[in-house]
Amino acid sequence: MALQALAWVLSDDDRAHRFMALTGLTPDVLRGGLDDQVTQQAVLDFLCGHEPDLLAAAEALEIEPATIVQAREGLAQ
Repeated sequence: MALQALAWVLSDDDRAHRFMALTGLTPDVLRGGLDDQVTQQAVLDFLCGHEPDLLAAAEALEIEPATIVQAREGLAQ
């Protein structure tokens, strides 16, 4: 889920720059940390922290927004 969400986040330059600015992650860290739970959590936190992005990502991924929220909560445990 987080990897699909990351692909969606990075598909728009403005959103990708905002994501990296807010999370402090760099392209190199993202490339090296795709399987890292902290990186995945950062992606889901980013989406859950901004409802318009959450709704747009859910629509693009053809899932319910609650599915993204649940994935985030699952990583946090």
